[in-house]
Amino acid sequence: MALAYKIIESPVGKLKLVASEKGLVAILWENDNPRRVRLNELVADNKHPVLTETERQLDEYFAGKRKTFSVPLDMRGTRFEKDVWEVLLAIPFGETRSYGQLAKQLGNPRATRAVGAANGRNPLSIIVPCHRVIGSSGKLTGFAGGLDTKAKLLSLEK
Repeated sequence: MALAYKIIESPVGKLKLVASEKGLVAILWENDNPRRVRLNELVADNKHPVLTETERQLDEYFAGKRKTFSVPLDMRGTRFEKDVWEVLLAIPFGETRSYGQLAKQLGNPRATRAVGAANGRNPLSIIVPCHRVIGSSGKLTGFAGGLDTKAKLLSLEK
């Protein structure tokens, strides 16, 4: 079954929202690498209820009026990736964690690189807040939306 998509304008550029009948599948960046998140056939649908609700909640987030999201998610990945993404969801608004902290939280302190790889494949940017993950030195590290965008998102949450 085809997935629905809608492109919206945001303070961090155009975002492509993608949803199934179950929930939000992806939020993709304007210049996202098409191999980072592989999706089946997409069909434009500006009235899809999950997409319109996601747009509304993102607008509130960018306006500083929302700290958590309540849209249903349809996470698609390996069991490990989904475990990492669930841990990302638990990072409080305005806080950051290192890859090492997440690996420890998952019970495998040596899985720092695997956590980083799963973080990089997070298809639900912003809502599953991979932008809140930084290097152990406190520096900003890779982000599919670009480091400038990551810095903007973290600044918005301060």
